[in-house]
Amino acid sequence: MVAFLRNVNQGQRGQPTTDDIRGAFDDAGCRDIRTFQSNGTVLFDADDPASVVQVAEVAVAERSGHAREIFWIPLGRLTEIAEIPHADMPELYEVTVHDGGTITADSGEIADQAGRRRCALVASGDRWALVRNDVAQQGNATPLIETLTGGRASSRGLPTVIRLIDRFAR
Repeated sequence: MVAFLRNVNQGQRGQPTTDDIRGAFDDAGCRDIRTFQSNGTVLFDADDPASVVQVAEVAVAERSGHAREIFWIPLGRLTEIAEIPHADMPELYEVTVHDGGTITADSGEIADQAGRRRCALVASGDRWALVRNDVAQQGNATPLIETLTGGRASSRGLPTVIRLIDRFAR
């Protein structure tokens, strides 16, 4: 499983540390905990990832004093998302994990919202979305998905996701 912690920049003041995050997942009973980069991305093994994430959220707050939402997705699903055609420029894309169910990409309202945020919803599934930004390295996916679902979300750039997959899934 892969967890995305929302709004984390490990090593910065006011942020959970790598030890806080690893410890929180350990407190939640995870096996084989590995952090990736310093953006709150965690690979973990658990039989019940939804329960693990709930416990880890509480533990991160207790350990660090900073509450953070955590979203999870199976590594295999992340691999499938990364294989969706994006030949033009991977750096334009973001993968977002959220708790809002499935977003239907063919809605006119979604296209309007995305256009206002200078991006487009390319694909979506249960608790995930692939967004293409108009400009490389813009972070428009999280606010778009949060507007569409009314809930929280966390995104990673597609190049980051591809590096994660190359390191851990291939």
